[in-house]
Amino acid sequence: MFPGATADPSASRYTVVGAPLDVSTSFRPGARFGPERVRRFAGTFEDYDRATDQTFSSLGVADHGDVHAWNDAEEYISYLASVCREIVRDDAIPLTIGGEHTVSVASIRALTPDVVVVCDAHLDLRDEYDGDPWSHSTVTRHALRGADEAVILGARSGSETEWTRADAADVTVVEPEAVADWTPPEGFEGRDVYLSVDIDAADPAYAPGTGTPEPYGLSSRELRDVVRAVAPHASGFDVVEVNDRDDGQAATLAAKLLRDFVFAHADATADAATDGARDE
Repeated sequence: MFPGATADPSASRYTVVGAPLDVSTSFRPGARFGPERVRRFAGTFEDYDRATDQTFSSLGVADHGDVHAWNDAEEYISYLASVCREIVRDDAIPLTIGGEHTVSVASIRALTPDVVVVCDAHLDLRDEYDGDPWSHSTVTRHALRGADEAVILGARSGSETEWTRADAADVTVVEPEAVADWTPPEGFEGRDVYLSVDIDAADPAYAPGTGTPEPYGLSSRELRDVVRAVAPHASGFDVVEVNDRDDGQAATLAAKLLRDFVFAHADATADAATDGARDE
């Protein structure tokens, strides 16, 4: 269980789902161990968050456990999407822990957001990779089959074809050096937003335990600031591509980002409720 995720799943506000899919990793496998490692390394954190004056265990977080993965990615994503739809039908926000980045497609299908914000070292706009249309390198392309727009933060790697695709009007790329100055645009107001964090968006100095590390990335604080800024607009969240090839740095960062999402989202929701009560 994710530490502090003590709520009854039938009455939760947020539900953690482990998605240990690991079939298309193109360099260093091990993403199947991501959900377990993220939960384990979250065990060192204090329950209390000073920034929002909240305790994690009081915010209605439940843990669904892992959705066992098998080798057919397309079939697995379809099943995982049905699990996420059940969570959404119960009025909870899915918090998915991967697993390879392909698992994000399941939550996106369940939520059908208008905008997908992706923190990622890679554009992931390929139609296929090594003949696999469900490779982790295709996730943003899949997302755009349902969403109107993708915002990719921290991208610094992609094929020539992907960079050409990224020039289209429905994609915005914010390169690493510009992320610190990026804030959610006014256009996010009133739209459904989904936030996906591929841990390789971080520089490998902060998160070496990932399948395809890419230098010149984001700092852990820059990722924290993005998560806190986007969370109030978001209807779902995932953190993916954590593997077992480090001493826990990537898993620790992923766990902290998941908690930051919950704290920031719950804080914004409470503020909105208070403002609404004042207006009545």
